Amino acid sequence: MIYFKLPFNETLYSTDQKQNGESVSFHSFDLLRQISFEGNITHASEQFDQSDITNETLLKDESFFNAETKEEYISKLHQVISVIKDHQLPKLVYSRRKIFKDFSGIDFKESFKKLCTSYPNAFRYIFNNGQHAWMGAFSETLGKFNKTTHEFETMSLAGTLPVSEEWTEKEIEEQKPVTSYIQDTLKNYSGNIEISETYDHISGNIKHLRTDFKAHIKPEDLDSLINELHPTPAVCGIPKDFCKKSIQELEKFPRELYSGFIKVETEESIMYFVNLRCARLYKDSVHVFVGGGITAQSSPEKEWRETELKSEAILKNLVVS
Repeated sequence: MIYFKLPFNETLYSTDQKQNGESVSFHSFDLLRQISFEGNITHASEQFDQSDITNETLLKDESFFNAETKEEYISKLHQVISVIKDHQLPKLVYSRRKIFKDFSGIDFKESFKKLCTSYPNAFRYIFNNGQHAWMGAFSETLGKFNKTTHEFETMSLAGTLPVSEEWTEKEIEEQKPVTSYIQDTLKNYSGNIEISETYDHISGNIKHLRTDFKAHIKPEDLDSLINELHPTPAVCGIPKDFCKKSIQELEKFPRELYSGFIKVETEESIMYFVNLRCARLYKDSVHVFVGGGITAQSSPEKEWRETELKSEAILKNLVVS
């Protein structure tokens, strides 16, 4: 089963599970795995079936993963920064898992309800397909395609600070290559691109720098465009192929669905959401995935604090029963 809410829309949706195609699918960061939900998108009762996702229906955590300590993370980040400097990379995204085990049980219905309230501008979801259970909320759109007008929208979202702090050169420089990458990619598909001013994008207790794009594209080019955009520099780095390879070598854990994308298709549009603030749910643990864009100017201590701040997006919304 899956339940989800679209950005700025408090209607609860699910799928009718009829075998007439896939309307919602989750794609892993490396695009080697896909979890799909069949059927048409339907309105779901706000009192969704709690029995679909309880501690009893979840798998036991047999990953035997141990989360990185602060010391391990900072040591690894010095290594990441050396790679960035040696290869003169504008940015490389490094992520970690925060593993939460100290609970007797989680009320997933109330946790999801709380998550939805905390992030009204995000795509919010919870699912359990018997083998995998995940929950998340994030507001970055990888793409949105209008089937009637053929207008494609996307955004450049990068740089992270607590809402109360002022932007520094580090965050501004981190967002610039993301914006340039998206603009250069769109030029291959459209001769007329609208680009907004860069502005603050608030997401709970943190903010990002955001630039919006609009372009008209051919419907047959949509899949190719999405595959070029993913993974964006906001979740991978620049240059993309080198950074993807470095991520696999440097990161302690596989990313799984984290920093992949979610495809949602309706009669009117096809939407693609980046899967960033998310967690994998087990019977006896929760694995929260967090990361950050690292540059040559990054402070490992500050990056640790940033990932701790990002993990709160999920952890502060878990309701322990």
